[in-house]
Amino acid sequence: MMKRLILAVMCLCFAAMSAYAAEKTDNRLVIYTYDSFASEWGLAPKVIPVFEKMSGIEVELISVGSSGQVLQRAILEKAAPRADVLIGIDNSHLARAKSADILSPYRSPGLARVPAALQFDPDHHVTPFDYGYFAIIYDSEQIKNPPKTLEDLTAETYKKSIILMDPRTSGPGLGFLLWTVAVYGDDFPHYWTRLAPSILTTTDSWSSGYGLFTNGEAPLVLSYSSSPVYHVAFEKTDRYRAAAFEEGHYLQIEGAGIVNRAPHRKAAEAFIDFMLSDAFQKAVPLTNIMFPASSATPLPDSFSHAVKPQKHLQLPHAEILKNRERWISTWVDIVSR
Repeated sequence: MMKRLILAVMCLCFAAMSAYAAEKTDNRLVIYTYDSFASEWGLAPKVIPVFEKMSGIEVELISVGSSGQVLQRAILEKAAPRADVLIGIDNSHLARAKSADILSPYRSPGLARVPAALQFDPDHHVTPFDYGYFAIIYDSEQIKNPPKTLEDLTAETYKKSIILMDPRTSGPGLGFLLWTVAVYGDDFPHYWTRLAPSILTTTDSWSSGYGLFTNGEAPLVLSYSSSPVYHVAFEKTDRYRAAAFEEGHYLQIEGAGIVNRAPHRKAAEAFIDFMLSDAFQKAVPLTNIMFPASSATPLPDSFSHAVKPQKHLQLPHAEILKNRERWISTWVDIVSR
């Protein structure tokens, strides 16, 4: 009888310890994200401390390079995931993420404030938190007559003048490639052949490419139509401007998703909910320099310097999934000549 009593007490103690350990584990959250989100001037320093204070959850934020590298790392760790949340899975990467089966669906109540047009994943593997439009940013002190179309970028006057990003590693890089496919269709390789002489360099990430631009290495760079807002708001200059293109601009919707078999699932859900809260959404415009996903979030006056095109372009997810590797392979062949 005594042995049974001791065994029962031991089992109860073990169960209590296990519950305590699980509770402690739920108070942690591991997030993979891209460099600019995690940088000292990005969203993370503004919002992560707020979330930690509100929730009591300790966040480990890991910057793994570009948004494309966030996805790639999660795919490599699929068998034994370390991350709970991936930040930076956009509408261009969605098809690949779902094909790799690395994300678990979650429908946040906060989606009620997000316009249906921005909810790019009907299965809710990815939750949108901001959006923007890819654009060519130009230095108005060097470029007096900015380009008005993609074709204008191929002109001799722009030889070795444009900084782009690699579509294999960069969200903007892939977005620009898709932009050219959306405009030129099957003829996009010929466009890139014409464009190649205008390219000064192709960087692995948006951060490195935009840094070269602001350091004066080239007068044109791939970025977002809202990028001038940063310079107006924080540098008090309108020197850097977005070129409005007649054929429209490719739309990027940034999202975050919960990793399949995330070690801290409840904490991950709490963070996704937080991303759609006022505390997070109000920080988006002047940190990520993007349009917030929530329709209830007002924009600062400086956003009058952002180009919001009347026409935006997107390709169907199924088409991207089917052709992405072929398009990128074609791009590599052209730019490496």
